[in-house]
Amino acid sequence: MSTDVNLLGKGLKHIAILILLFIVSPIVLTMAFKALKKFEDTSQEYLSYILIVIAVVLIVFTLYFAFKTFQILLKAIFNNS
Repeated sequence: MSTDVNLLGKGLKHIAILILLFIVSPIVLTMAFKALKKFEDTSQEYLSYILIVIAVVLIVFTLYFAFKTFQILLKAIFNNS
């Protein structure tokens, strides 16, 4: 039961990306709601809704990416094929 170093390196790179996604996703959602409040009753309101959709998709992708990252790390540590 040894650790796969190459797979562990890949998992650590994924964790770095995951931390970035954990920071960016809520910021984009916050910006979208602030834009919605600012552009209320204007012609640019549709941009706020587009930004909200992008933020929600980004959050869902972040959750999926988190599960895949921890799956990679578990395979690397416990050597499951």
